[in-house]
Amino acid sequence: SRTAPHAVGARIDVARHAPDADRAEGGSGRMNLLVDAFRWIFGGSIPGTDPIPEAYATHLAYTFISVFAAAVIAIPIGWWIGHTGRGRDVAVTVAGAARAIPSFGLFVLLILIFGVLHQPEAAVVTFVILAIPSILAGAYSGFEAIDRQIVDAGRAMGMTEWQIVWKIEVPLGLPPLVAGLRSAVLQVVATETIAAYVDIGGLGQYILAGLPLRRPAVVLG
Repeated sequence: SRTAPHAVGARIDVARHAPDADRAEGGSGRMNLLVDAFRWIFGGSIPGTDPIPEAYATHLAYTFISVFAAAVIAIPIGWWIGHTGRGRDVAVTVAGAARAIPSFGLFVLLILIFGVLHQPEAAVVTFVILAIPSILAGAYSGFEAIDRQIVDAGRAMGMTEWQIVWKIEVPLGLPPLVAGLRSAVLQVVATETIAAYVDIGGLGQYILAGLPLRRPAVVLG
């Protein structure tokens, strides 16, 4: 039997517009997912998890404590290396090796060392170890990037080594240090989700709760 010309034309139109319909449906689905994620952030809850404001506060507290402790350790060492030029090869090696450490494996190892009752302390030490390399690299690279003629001019003017550090090297070396601090903050914030595996709070708990429930809006939020 012959197919009517208008039926053939209708099929061609449907086939022609099918990709546009699929794209429109996909875009609408992504938009709905974003809307659901924002709706959940500002009013959602999952049984067995902390309230969202409390989870944010816990996440920020771990980040601030870890980055502050890492800065207290890494900045003086980095400045000393950058000012004296000693130990740079060791610092580069240690920083590179520390960046290659698997964060979750380190976290589990420290929990075994500290004990199950000291999980928050193990988490903080883990995040400090992960934050130190970026801050250390930013501290000594900032000093090394300074033109040595500027430092020599300071010495020629009679400045002491402490004056050279605080009046010349620290101000001029701040940009790389700030970049290192920013990188450390991002590292800690991203890695901190693993703390949810041992139930010590943070935003990672929503990822772990949303995946088995098949709620992508919760994971995205």
